[in-house]
Amino acid sequence: MFLIVAARFLAPDVKRFTIEAPRVAKKRKAGQFVILRLHAHGERIPLTIADSDPDAGTITIIVQGVGKTTKLLNMLEAGDAVLDLVGPLGRPSEIERFGTAVVIGGGVGAAIAYPTAKALREAGNHVIAIVGARSRELVILEDEIRAISDELLITTDDGTYGTMGFVTDQLRGIIESGRRVDYVLAIGPPRMMQAVAEATRARGIRTVVSLNSLMVDGTGMCGGCRILTTGGARFACVDGPEFDAHGVDFDLLVQRNRKYARQEAESLRRFLEHPERDLGLVRESCRLEQQHPEVRCEARPS
Repeated sequence: MFLIVAARFLAPDVKRFTIEAPRVAKKRKAGQFVILRLHAHGERIPLTIADSDPDAGTITIIVQGVGKTTKLLNMLEAGDAVLDLVGPLGRPSEIERFGTAVVIGGGVGAAIAYPTAKALREAGNHVIAIVGARSRELVILEDEIRAISDELLITTDDGTYGTMGFVTDQLRGIIESGRRVDYVLAIGPPRMMQAVAEATRARGIRTVVSLNSLMVDGTGMCGGCRILTTGGARFACVDGPEFDAHGVDFDLLVQRNRKYARQEAESLRRFLEHPERDLGLVRESCRLEQQHPEVRCEARPS
């Protein structure tokens, strides 16, 4: 099992976890993700690695509780453990010295954008970060992103913090001001990423998005994360998760992501009626390992 070293809410339903996973921490690069499972009967879910500490042997993930498994994960605390964790998966972000790079994170997408923004800055780019959220209480990682950016712009839909409006308003403002923009990375809801792609298409600005398609095995075998691009069908788990934004069929992506919406809603409803059942399964696995000293409840080689 993989021990949770620290857990803290950053915003309502958004929680940061530090988890022991020494080999993942040593090998991971910006843009990559892990797939984890909480108990023997649980589903496998992909989560981007927000940060890592190779010396401490830990990785950081940031989780928004929207479905059954993410809600259950956000109920765990330091001292609990994750049953399975595999990674790092996916292709690392393409990091070059582009020039001026605009990195956009919408909602919890800021957590996914953070490691790539950090790597782009370390590669010598001038990084302009744009962080968007529905309201002030949902803005996350402001201090961390400010520390690794040359400029930070914050927008909220309701105007309770930063500039009222959307991330695309800030992006268009930068482009229309005449400033040179060499590279754009956008991570957030599909329709937000689609709007970013349309804002940069006419100017031919290289734009990349990180896609959050449905995913099961993370090896390209199940086909669940298939997306359609101008280059043909691709799999987010092994060909991505980052793709040329101007070539992605976002309408199909949204359609596929909603394919199991009814079943997901029913699963969440049943879970919320009796969350103690699944929480018990997670902690029972840990308790059984504690009864067997030869298989302790701590991070195994990943």
